[in-house]
Amino acid sequence: MTNEPISLCYAGNKAVFDGLLLSALSAAAHTDRPLDVHVLTMDLREQKANYLPFSENQMHVLKEALRRKNGQSRVTVYDLTELYMKTADRNKNAKSKYTPYTLLRLFLSELAGIPDKILYLDVDTMCAGDIAPLFDTDIEGYEYAACIDPICKYWIDPHYCNAGVLLLNMPEIRRSKLFERARQLMCERHFAMPDQTALHKLGKKRIYLPRKYNEQSRRMREDTVIKHFCQGIKFYLILPLPLNIKQWQRERVHKKLKIFTFDDIYEEYDRLAAEFDLKA
Repeated sequence: MTNEPISLCYAGNKAVFDGLLLSALSAAAHTDRPLDVHVLTMDLREQKANYLPFSENQMHVLKEALRRKNGQSRVTVYDLTELYMKTADRNKNAKSKYTPYTLLRLFLSELAGIPDKILYLDVDTMCAGDIAPLFDTDIEGYEYAACIDPICKYWIDPHYCNAGVLLLNMPEIRRSKLFERARQLMCERHFAMPDQTALHKLGKKRIYLPRKYNEQSRRMREDTVIKHFCQGIKFYLILPLPLNIKQWQRERVHKKLKIFTFDDIYEEYDRLAAEFDLKA
């Protein structure tokens, strides 16, 4: 049995710290291995008032929470403001329905200190099981591993993957210049789902993961390991309507989705909120 750290990556800003904290807490709760968490953030307050980087206090809370579970866990923060702004004026996808923070993962290949294998998770994911088997998946010779998108596979491509959970092989990505080429494509074309579509078009060496590692439907399944609270659809009569409920919207998760799987994580969050100012 290995005690190798599980390397995780998140990207976001101060406003979504609740999601980041809940997701990381859920990952830590289901594994005995330490977490090596890499957090990407940036300061874009000139673009939007609440586009502030994660604060030092918030990162202190995250570190403290993870170390209470495993003293070997660690957190590294990267401010990518300067790196992002170098191409922001040419980026045709800088302003879309998704925040520019989703594009930060495409800069991982430019950062020193990023592990050779790292699991990227959107902040609106929650772990219901041990992610160690996912992290230990052999992706030698492949750029990344991901799950098929259950909606987009019908109207875009049967092999179209959701980028909310990505197991990344950084040496291979650097060799193929996948992220570099994806960033360039962002400057040339506009996409409804920017970097996700760029990865689909340019990534040629991928492994398809089982659905349990990125469950995107409204319901939990018995084998679900990672629940992704991404935007989905619901049907009213015969009309498809958008459904967007995040895990930090606890009351809606309970009442609308009937999901109570993460109540122990909510309780841990409440204990931290009583001890620390999570908004500072």
